[in-house]
Amino acid sequence: MNELTISLKTGDKVPLYEQIYEYIKEEIRKGTIPSGEKLPSTRSLCRYLEVSRSTVELAYEQLLSEGYIEAQPYRGYFVSQIEGLYQFDGNRGGQEEHERETERKYEYDFTPNGVDLNSFPYNAWRKLSRECLTDDRAELFRLGLPQGEYGLRKAISSYLHQARGVNCSPGQIIVGAGNDYLMMLLCAVLGVGHRAAMENPTYRQAYRLFKNLSYEVCTVDMDAKGMRADALENSGADIAFVMPSHHYPLGTVMPIKRRMELLKWAEEKEGRYIIEDDYDSEFRYKGKPIPALQGYDRNGKVIYIGTFSKSIAPAIRMSYLVLPDSLFALYKERCGFINSTVSKVDQLILQKFIEDGYYERHLNKTRALYRSRHDTLLAALKEMDPGIRISGENAGVHLLLHFRDGRSEEELIRRAAEKGVKVYGLSEYYVDGRETAGETVILLGYANMNEERIKEAVRLLDDAWRKTQ
Repeated sequence: MNELTISLKTGDKVPLYEQIYEYIKEEIRKGTIPSGEKLPSTRSLCRYLEVSRSTVELAYEQLLSEGYIEAQPYRGYFVSQIEGLYQFDGNRGGQEEHERETERKYEYDFTPNGVDLNSFPYNAWRKLSRECLTDDRAELFRLGLPQGEYGLRKAISSYLHQARGVNCSPGQIIVGAGNDYLMMLLCAVLGVGHRAAMENPTYRQAYRLFKNLSYEVCTVDMDAKGMRADALENSGADIAFVMPSHHYPLGTVMPIKRRMELLKWAEEKEGRYIIEDDYDSEFRYKGKPIPALQGYDRNGKVIYIGTFSKSIAPAIRMSYLVLPDSLFALYKERCGFINSTVSKVDQLILQKFIEDGYYERHLNKTRALYRSRHDTLLAALKEMDPGIRISGENAGVHLLLHFRDGRSEEELIRRAAEKGVKVYGLSEYYVDGRETAGETVILLGYANMNEERIKEAVRLLDDAWRKTQ
């Protein structure tokens, strides 16, 4: 498939990337675009629709995050195997209800995956792009190093040491196009025969990747401090996937004592590793920043993964993997021949963006922006029903509301939707479909709405949810 004819409404309140996302999603759900079908490349589709490439990339990023499509290195984007989503019974009433739901437009969207793209430093990025293309242009378009360009890896190494307490050299870093690609690469490095333990609730994308790559996957229950080390020991796993800086979706920040317990677990047996996804580590609103778990590792047991998608923009599609020295030889042997999935041009732009101080200034600006929205949301929520408990508000760009009055997740989401507000339930993040006993939990993200819109959206939620009591 080389083209997709989509009728875009340029003056509509719905952003263009969301219109593209909705169109492709519905075509997939209806089966018009079948499983396994290759989608147009972002470059060809943006030209065909006459929109920016970043618009198409944002749409694809959302489809990727929801599992509608898959990115295959060197091949492109393909529709996932999701036949069950578009097999309906003959009940026309149910079909009409589905159509009404998919056509519903939300005035306010509390997506926990939001990013404020209005704050992106477009002028600085444009300036650096011109400078890079003015330099040694021929060299930029030659095939780069498999790990990523040394200059960028050096800049990332310096940033990680200063900002996150990560101890690494440029030689330990691998740059790739997104976390999904790097996770697949890591599985190829580690090889088969492993049992991976994940927190429950969990980051479903990583869970799906492990399962699809034929890993045995189990879940380990959490307490208020994160993954329990005793439960991890009993799981029989030799790989633990954790998000200690800010667990997604619960927002838990793992304390030092629990981190030390996990490191002790990894050190007790040969071949055990911890994969640390440093999710949302840049955004913290209470207490002193806790260094990354990798910074406490003295025995090469922690594999660190991070991304610029949340701190800069999803369309950057640049992530990084920090391998312990003990695994680097395996990487060279098993994957050292795989070329980098990120263009040298983009790598050089990002390198200059970090080295020239633009990234630090952008982070400071974004932190202040998100803190203001975080504080506005908390203040507005405190005016609601005092029986609603708030958690996960100390870091990241989303928080959780806990209801203990018997109302179901489905009812709360439906009531909010009737007011034009989209909220998200916690149940979809549980691998076994369960939820915290006696509670219904709703996620509210605040990155993509300004303060006034947050206040209005919470007012509508208050109105919607108070009427159910």
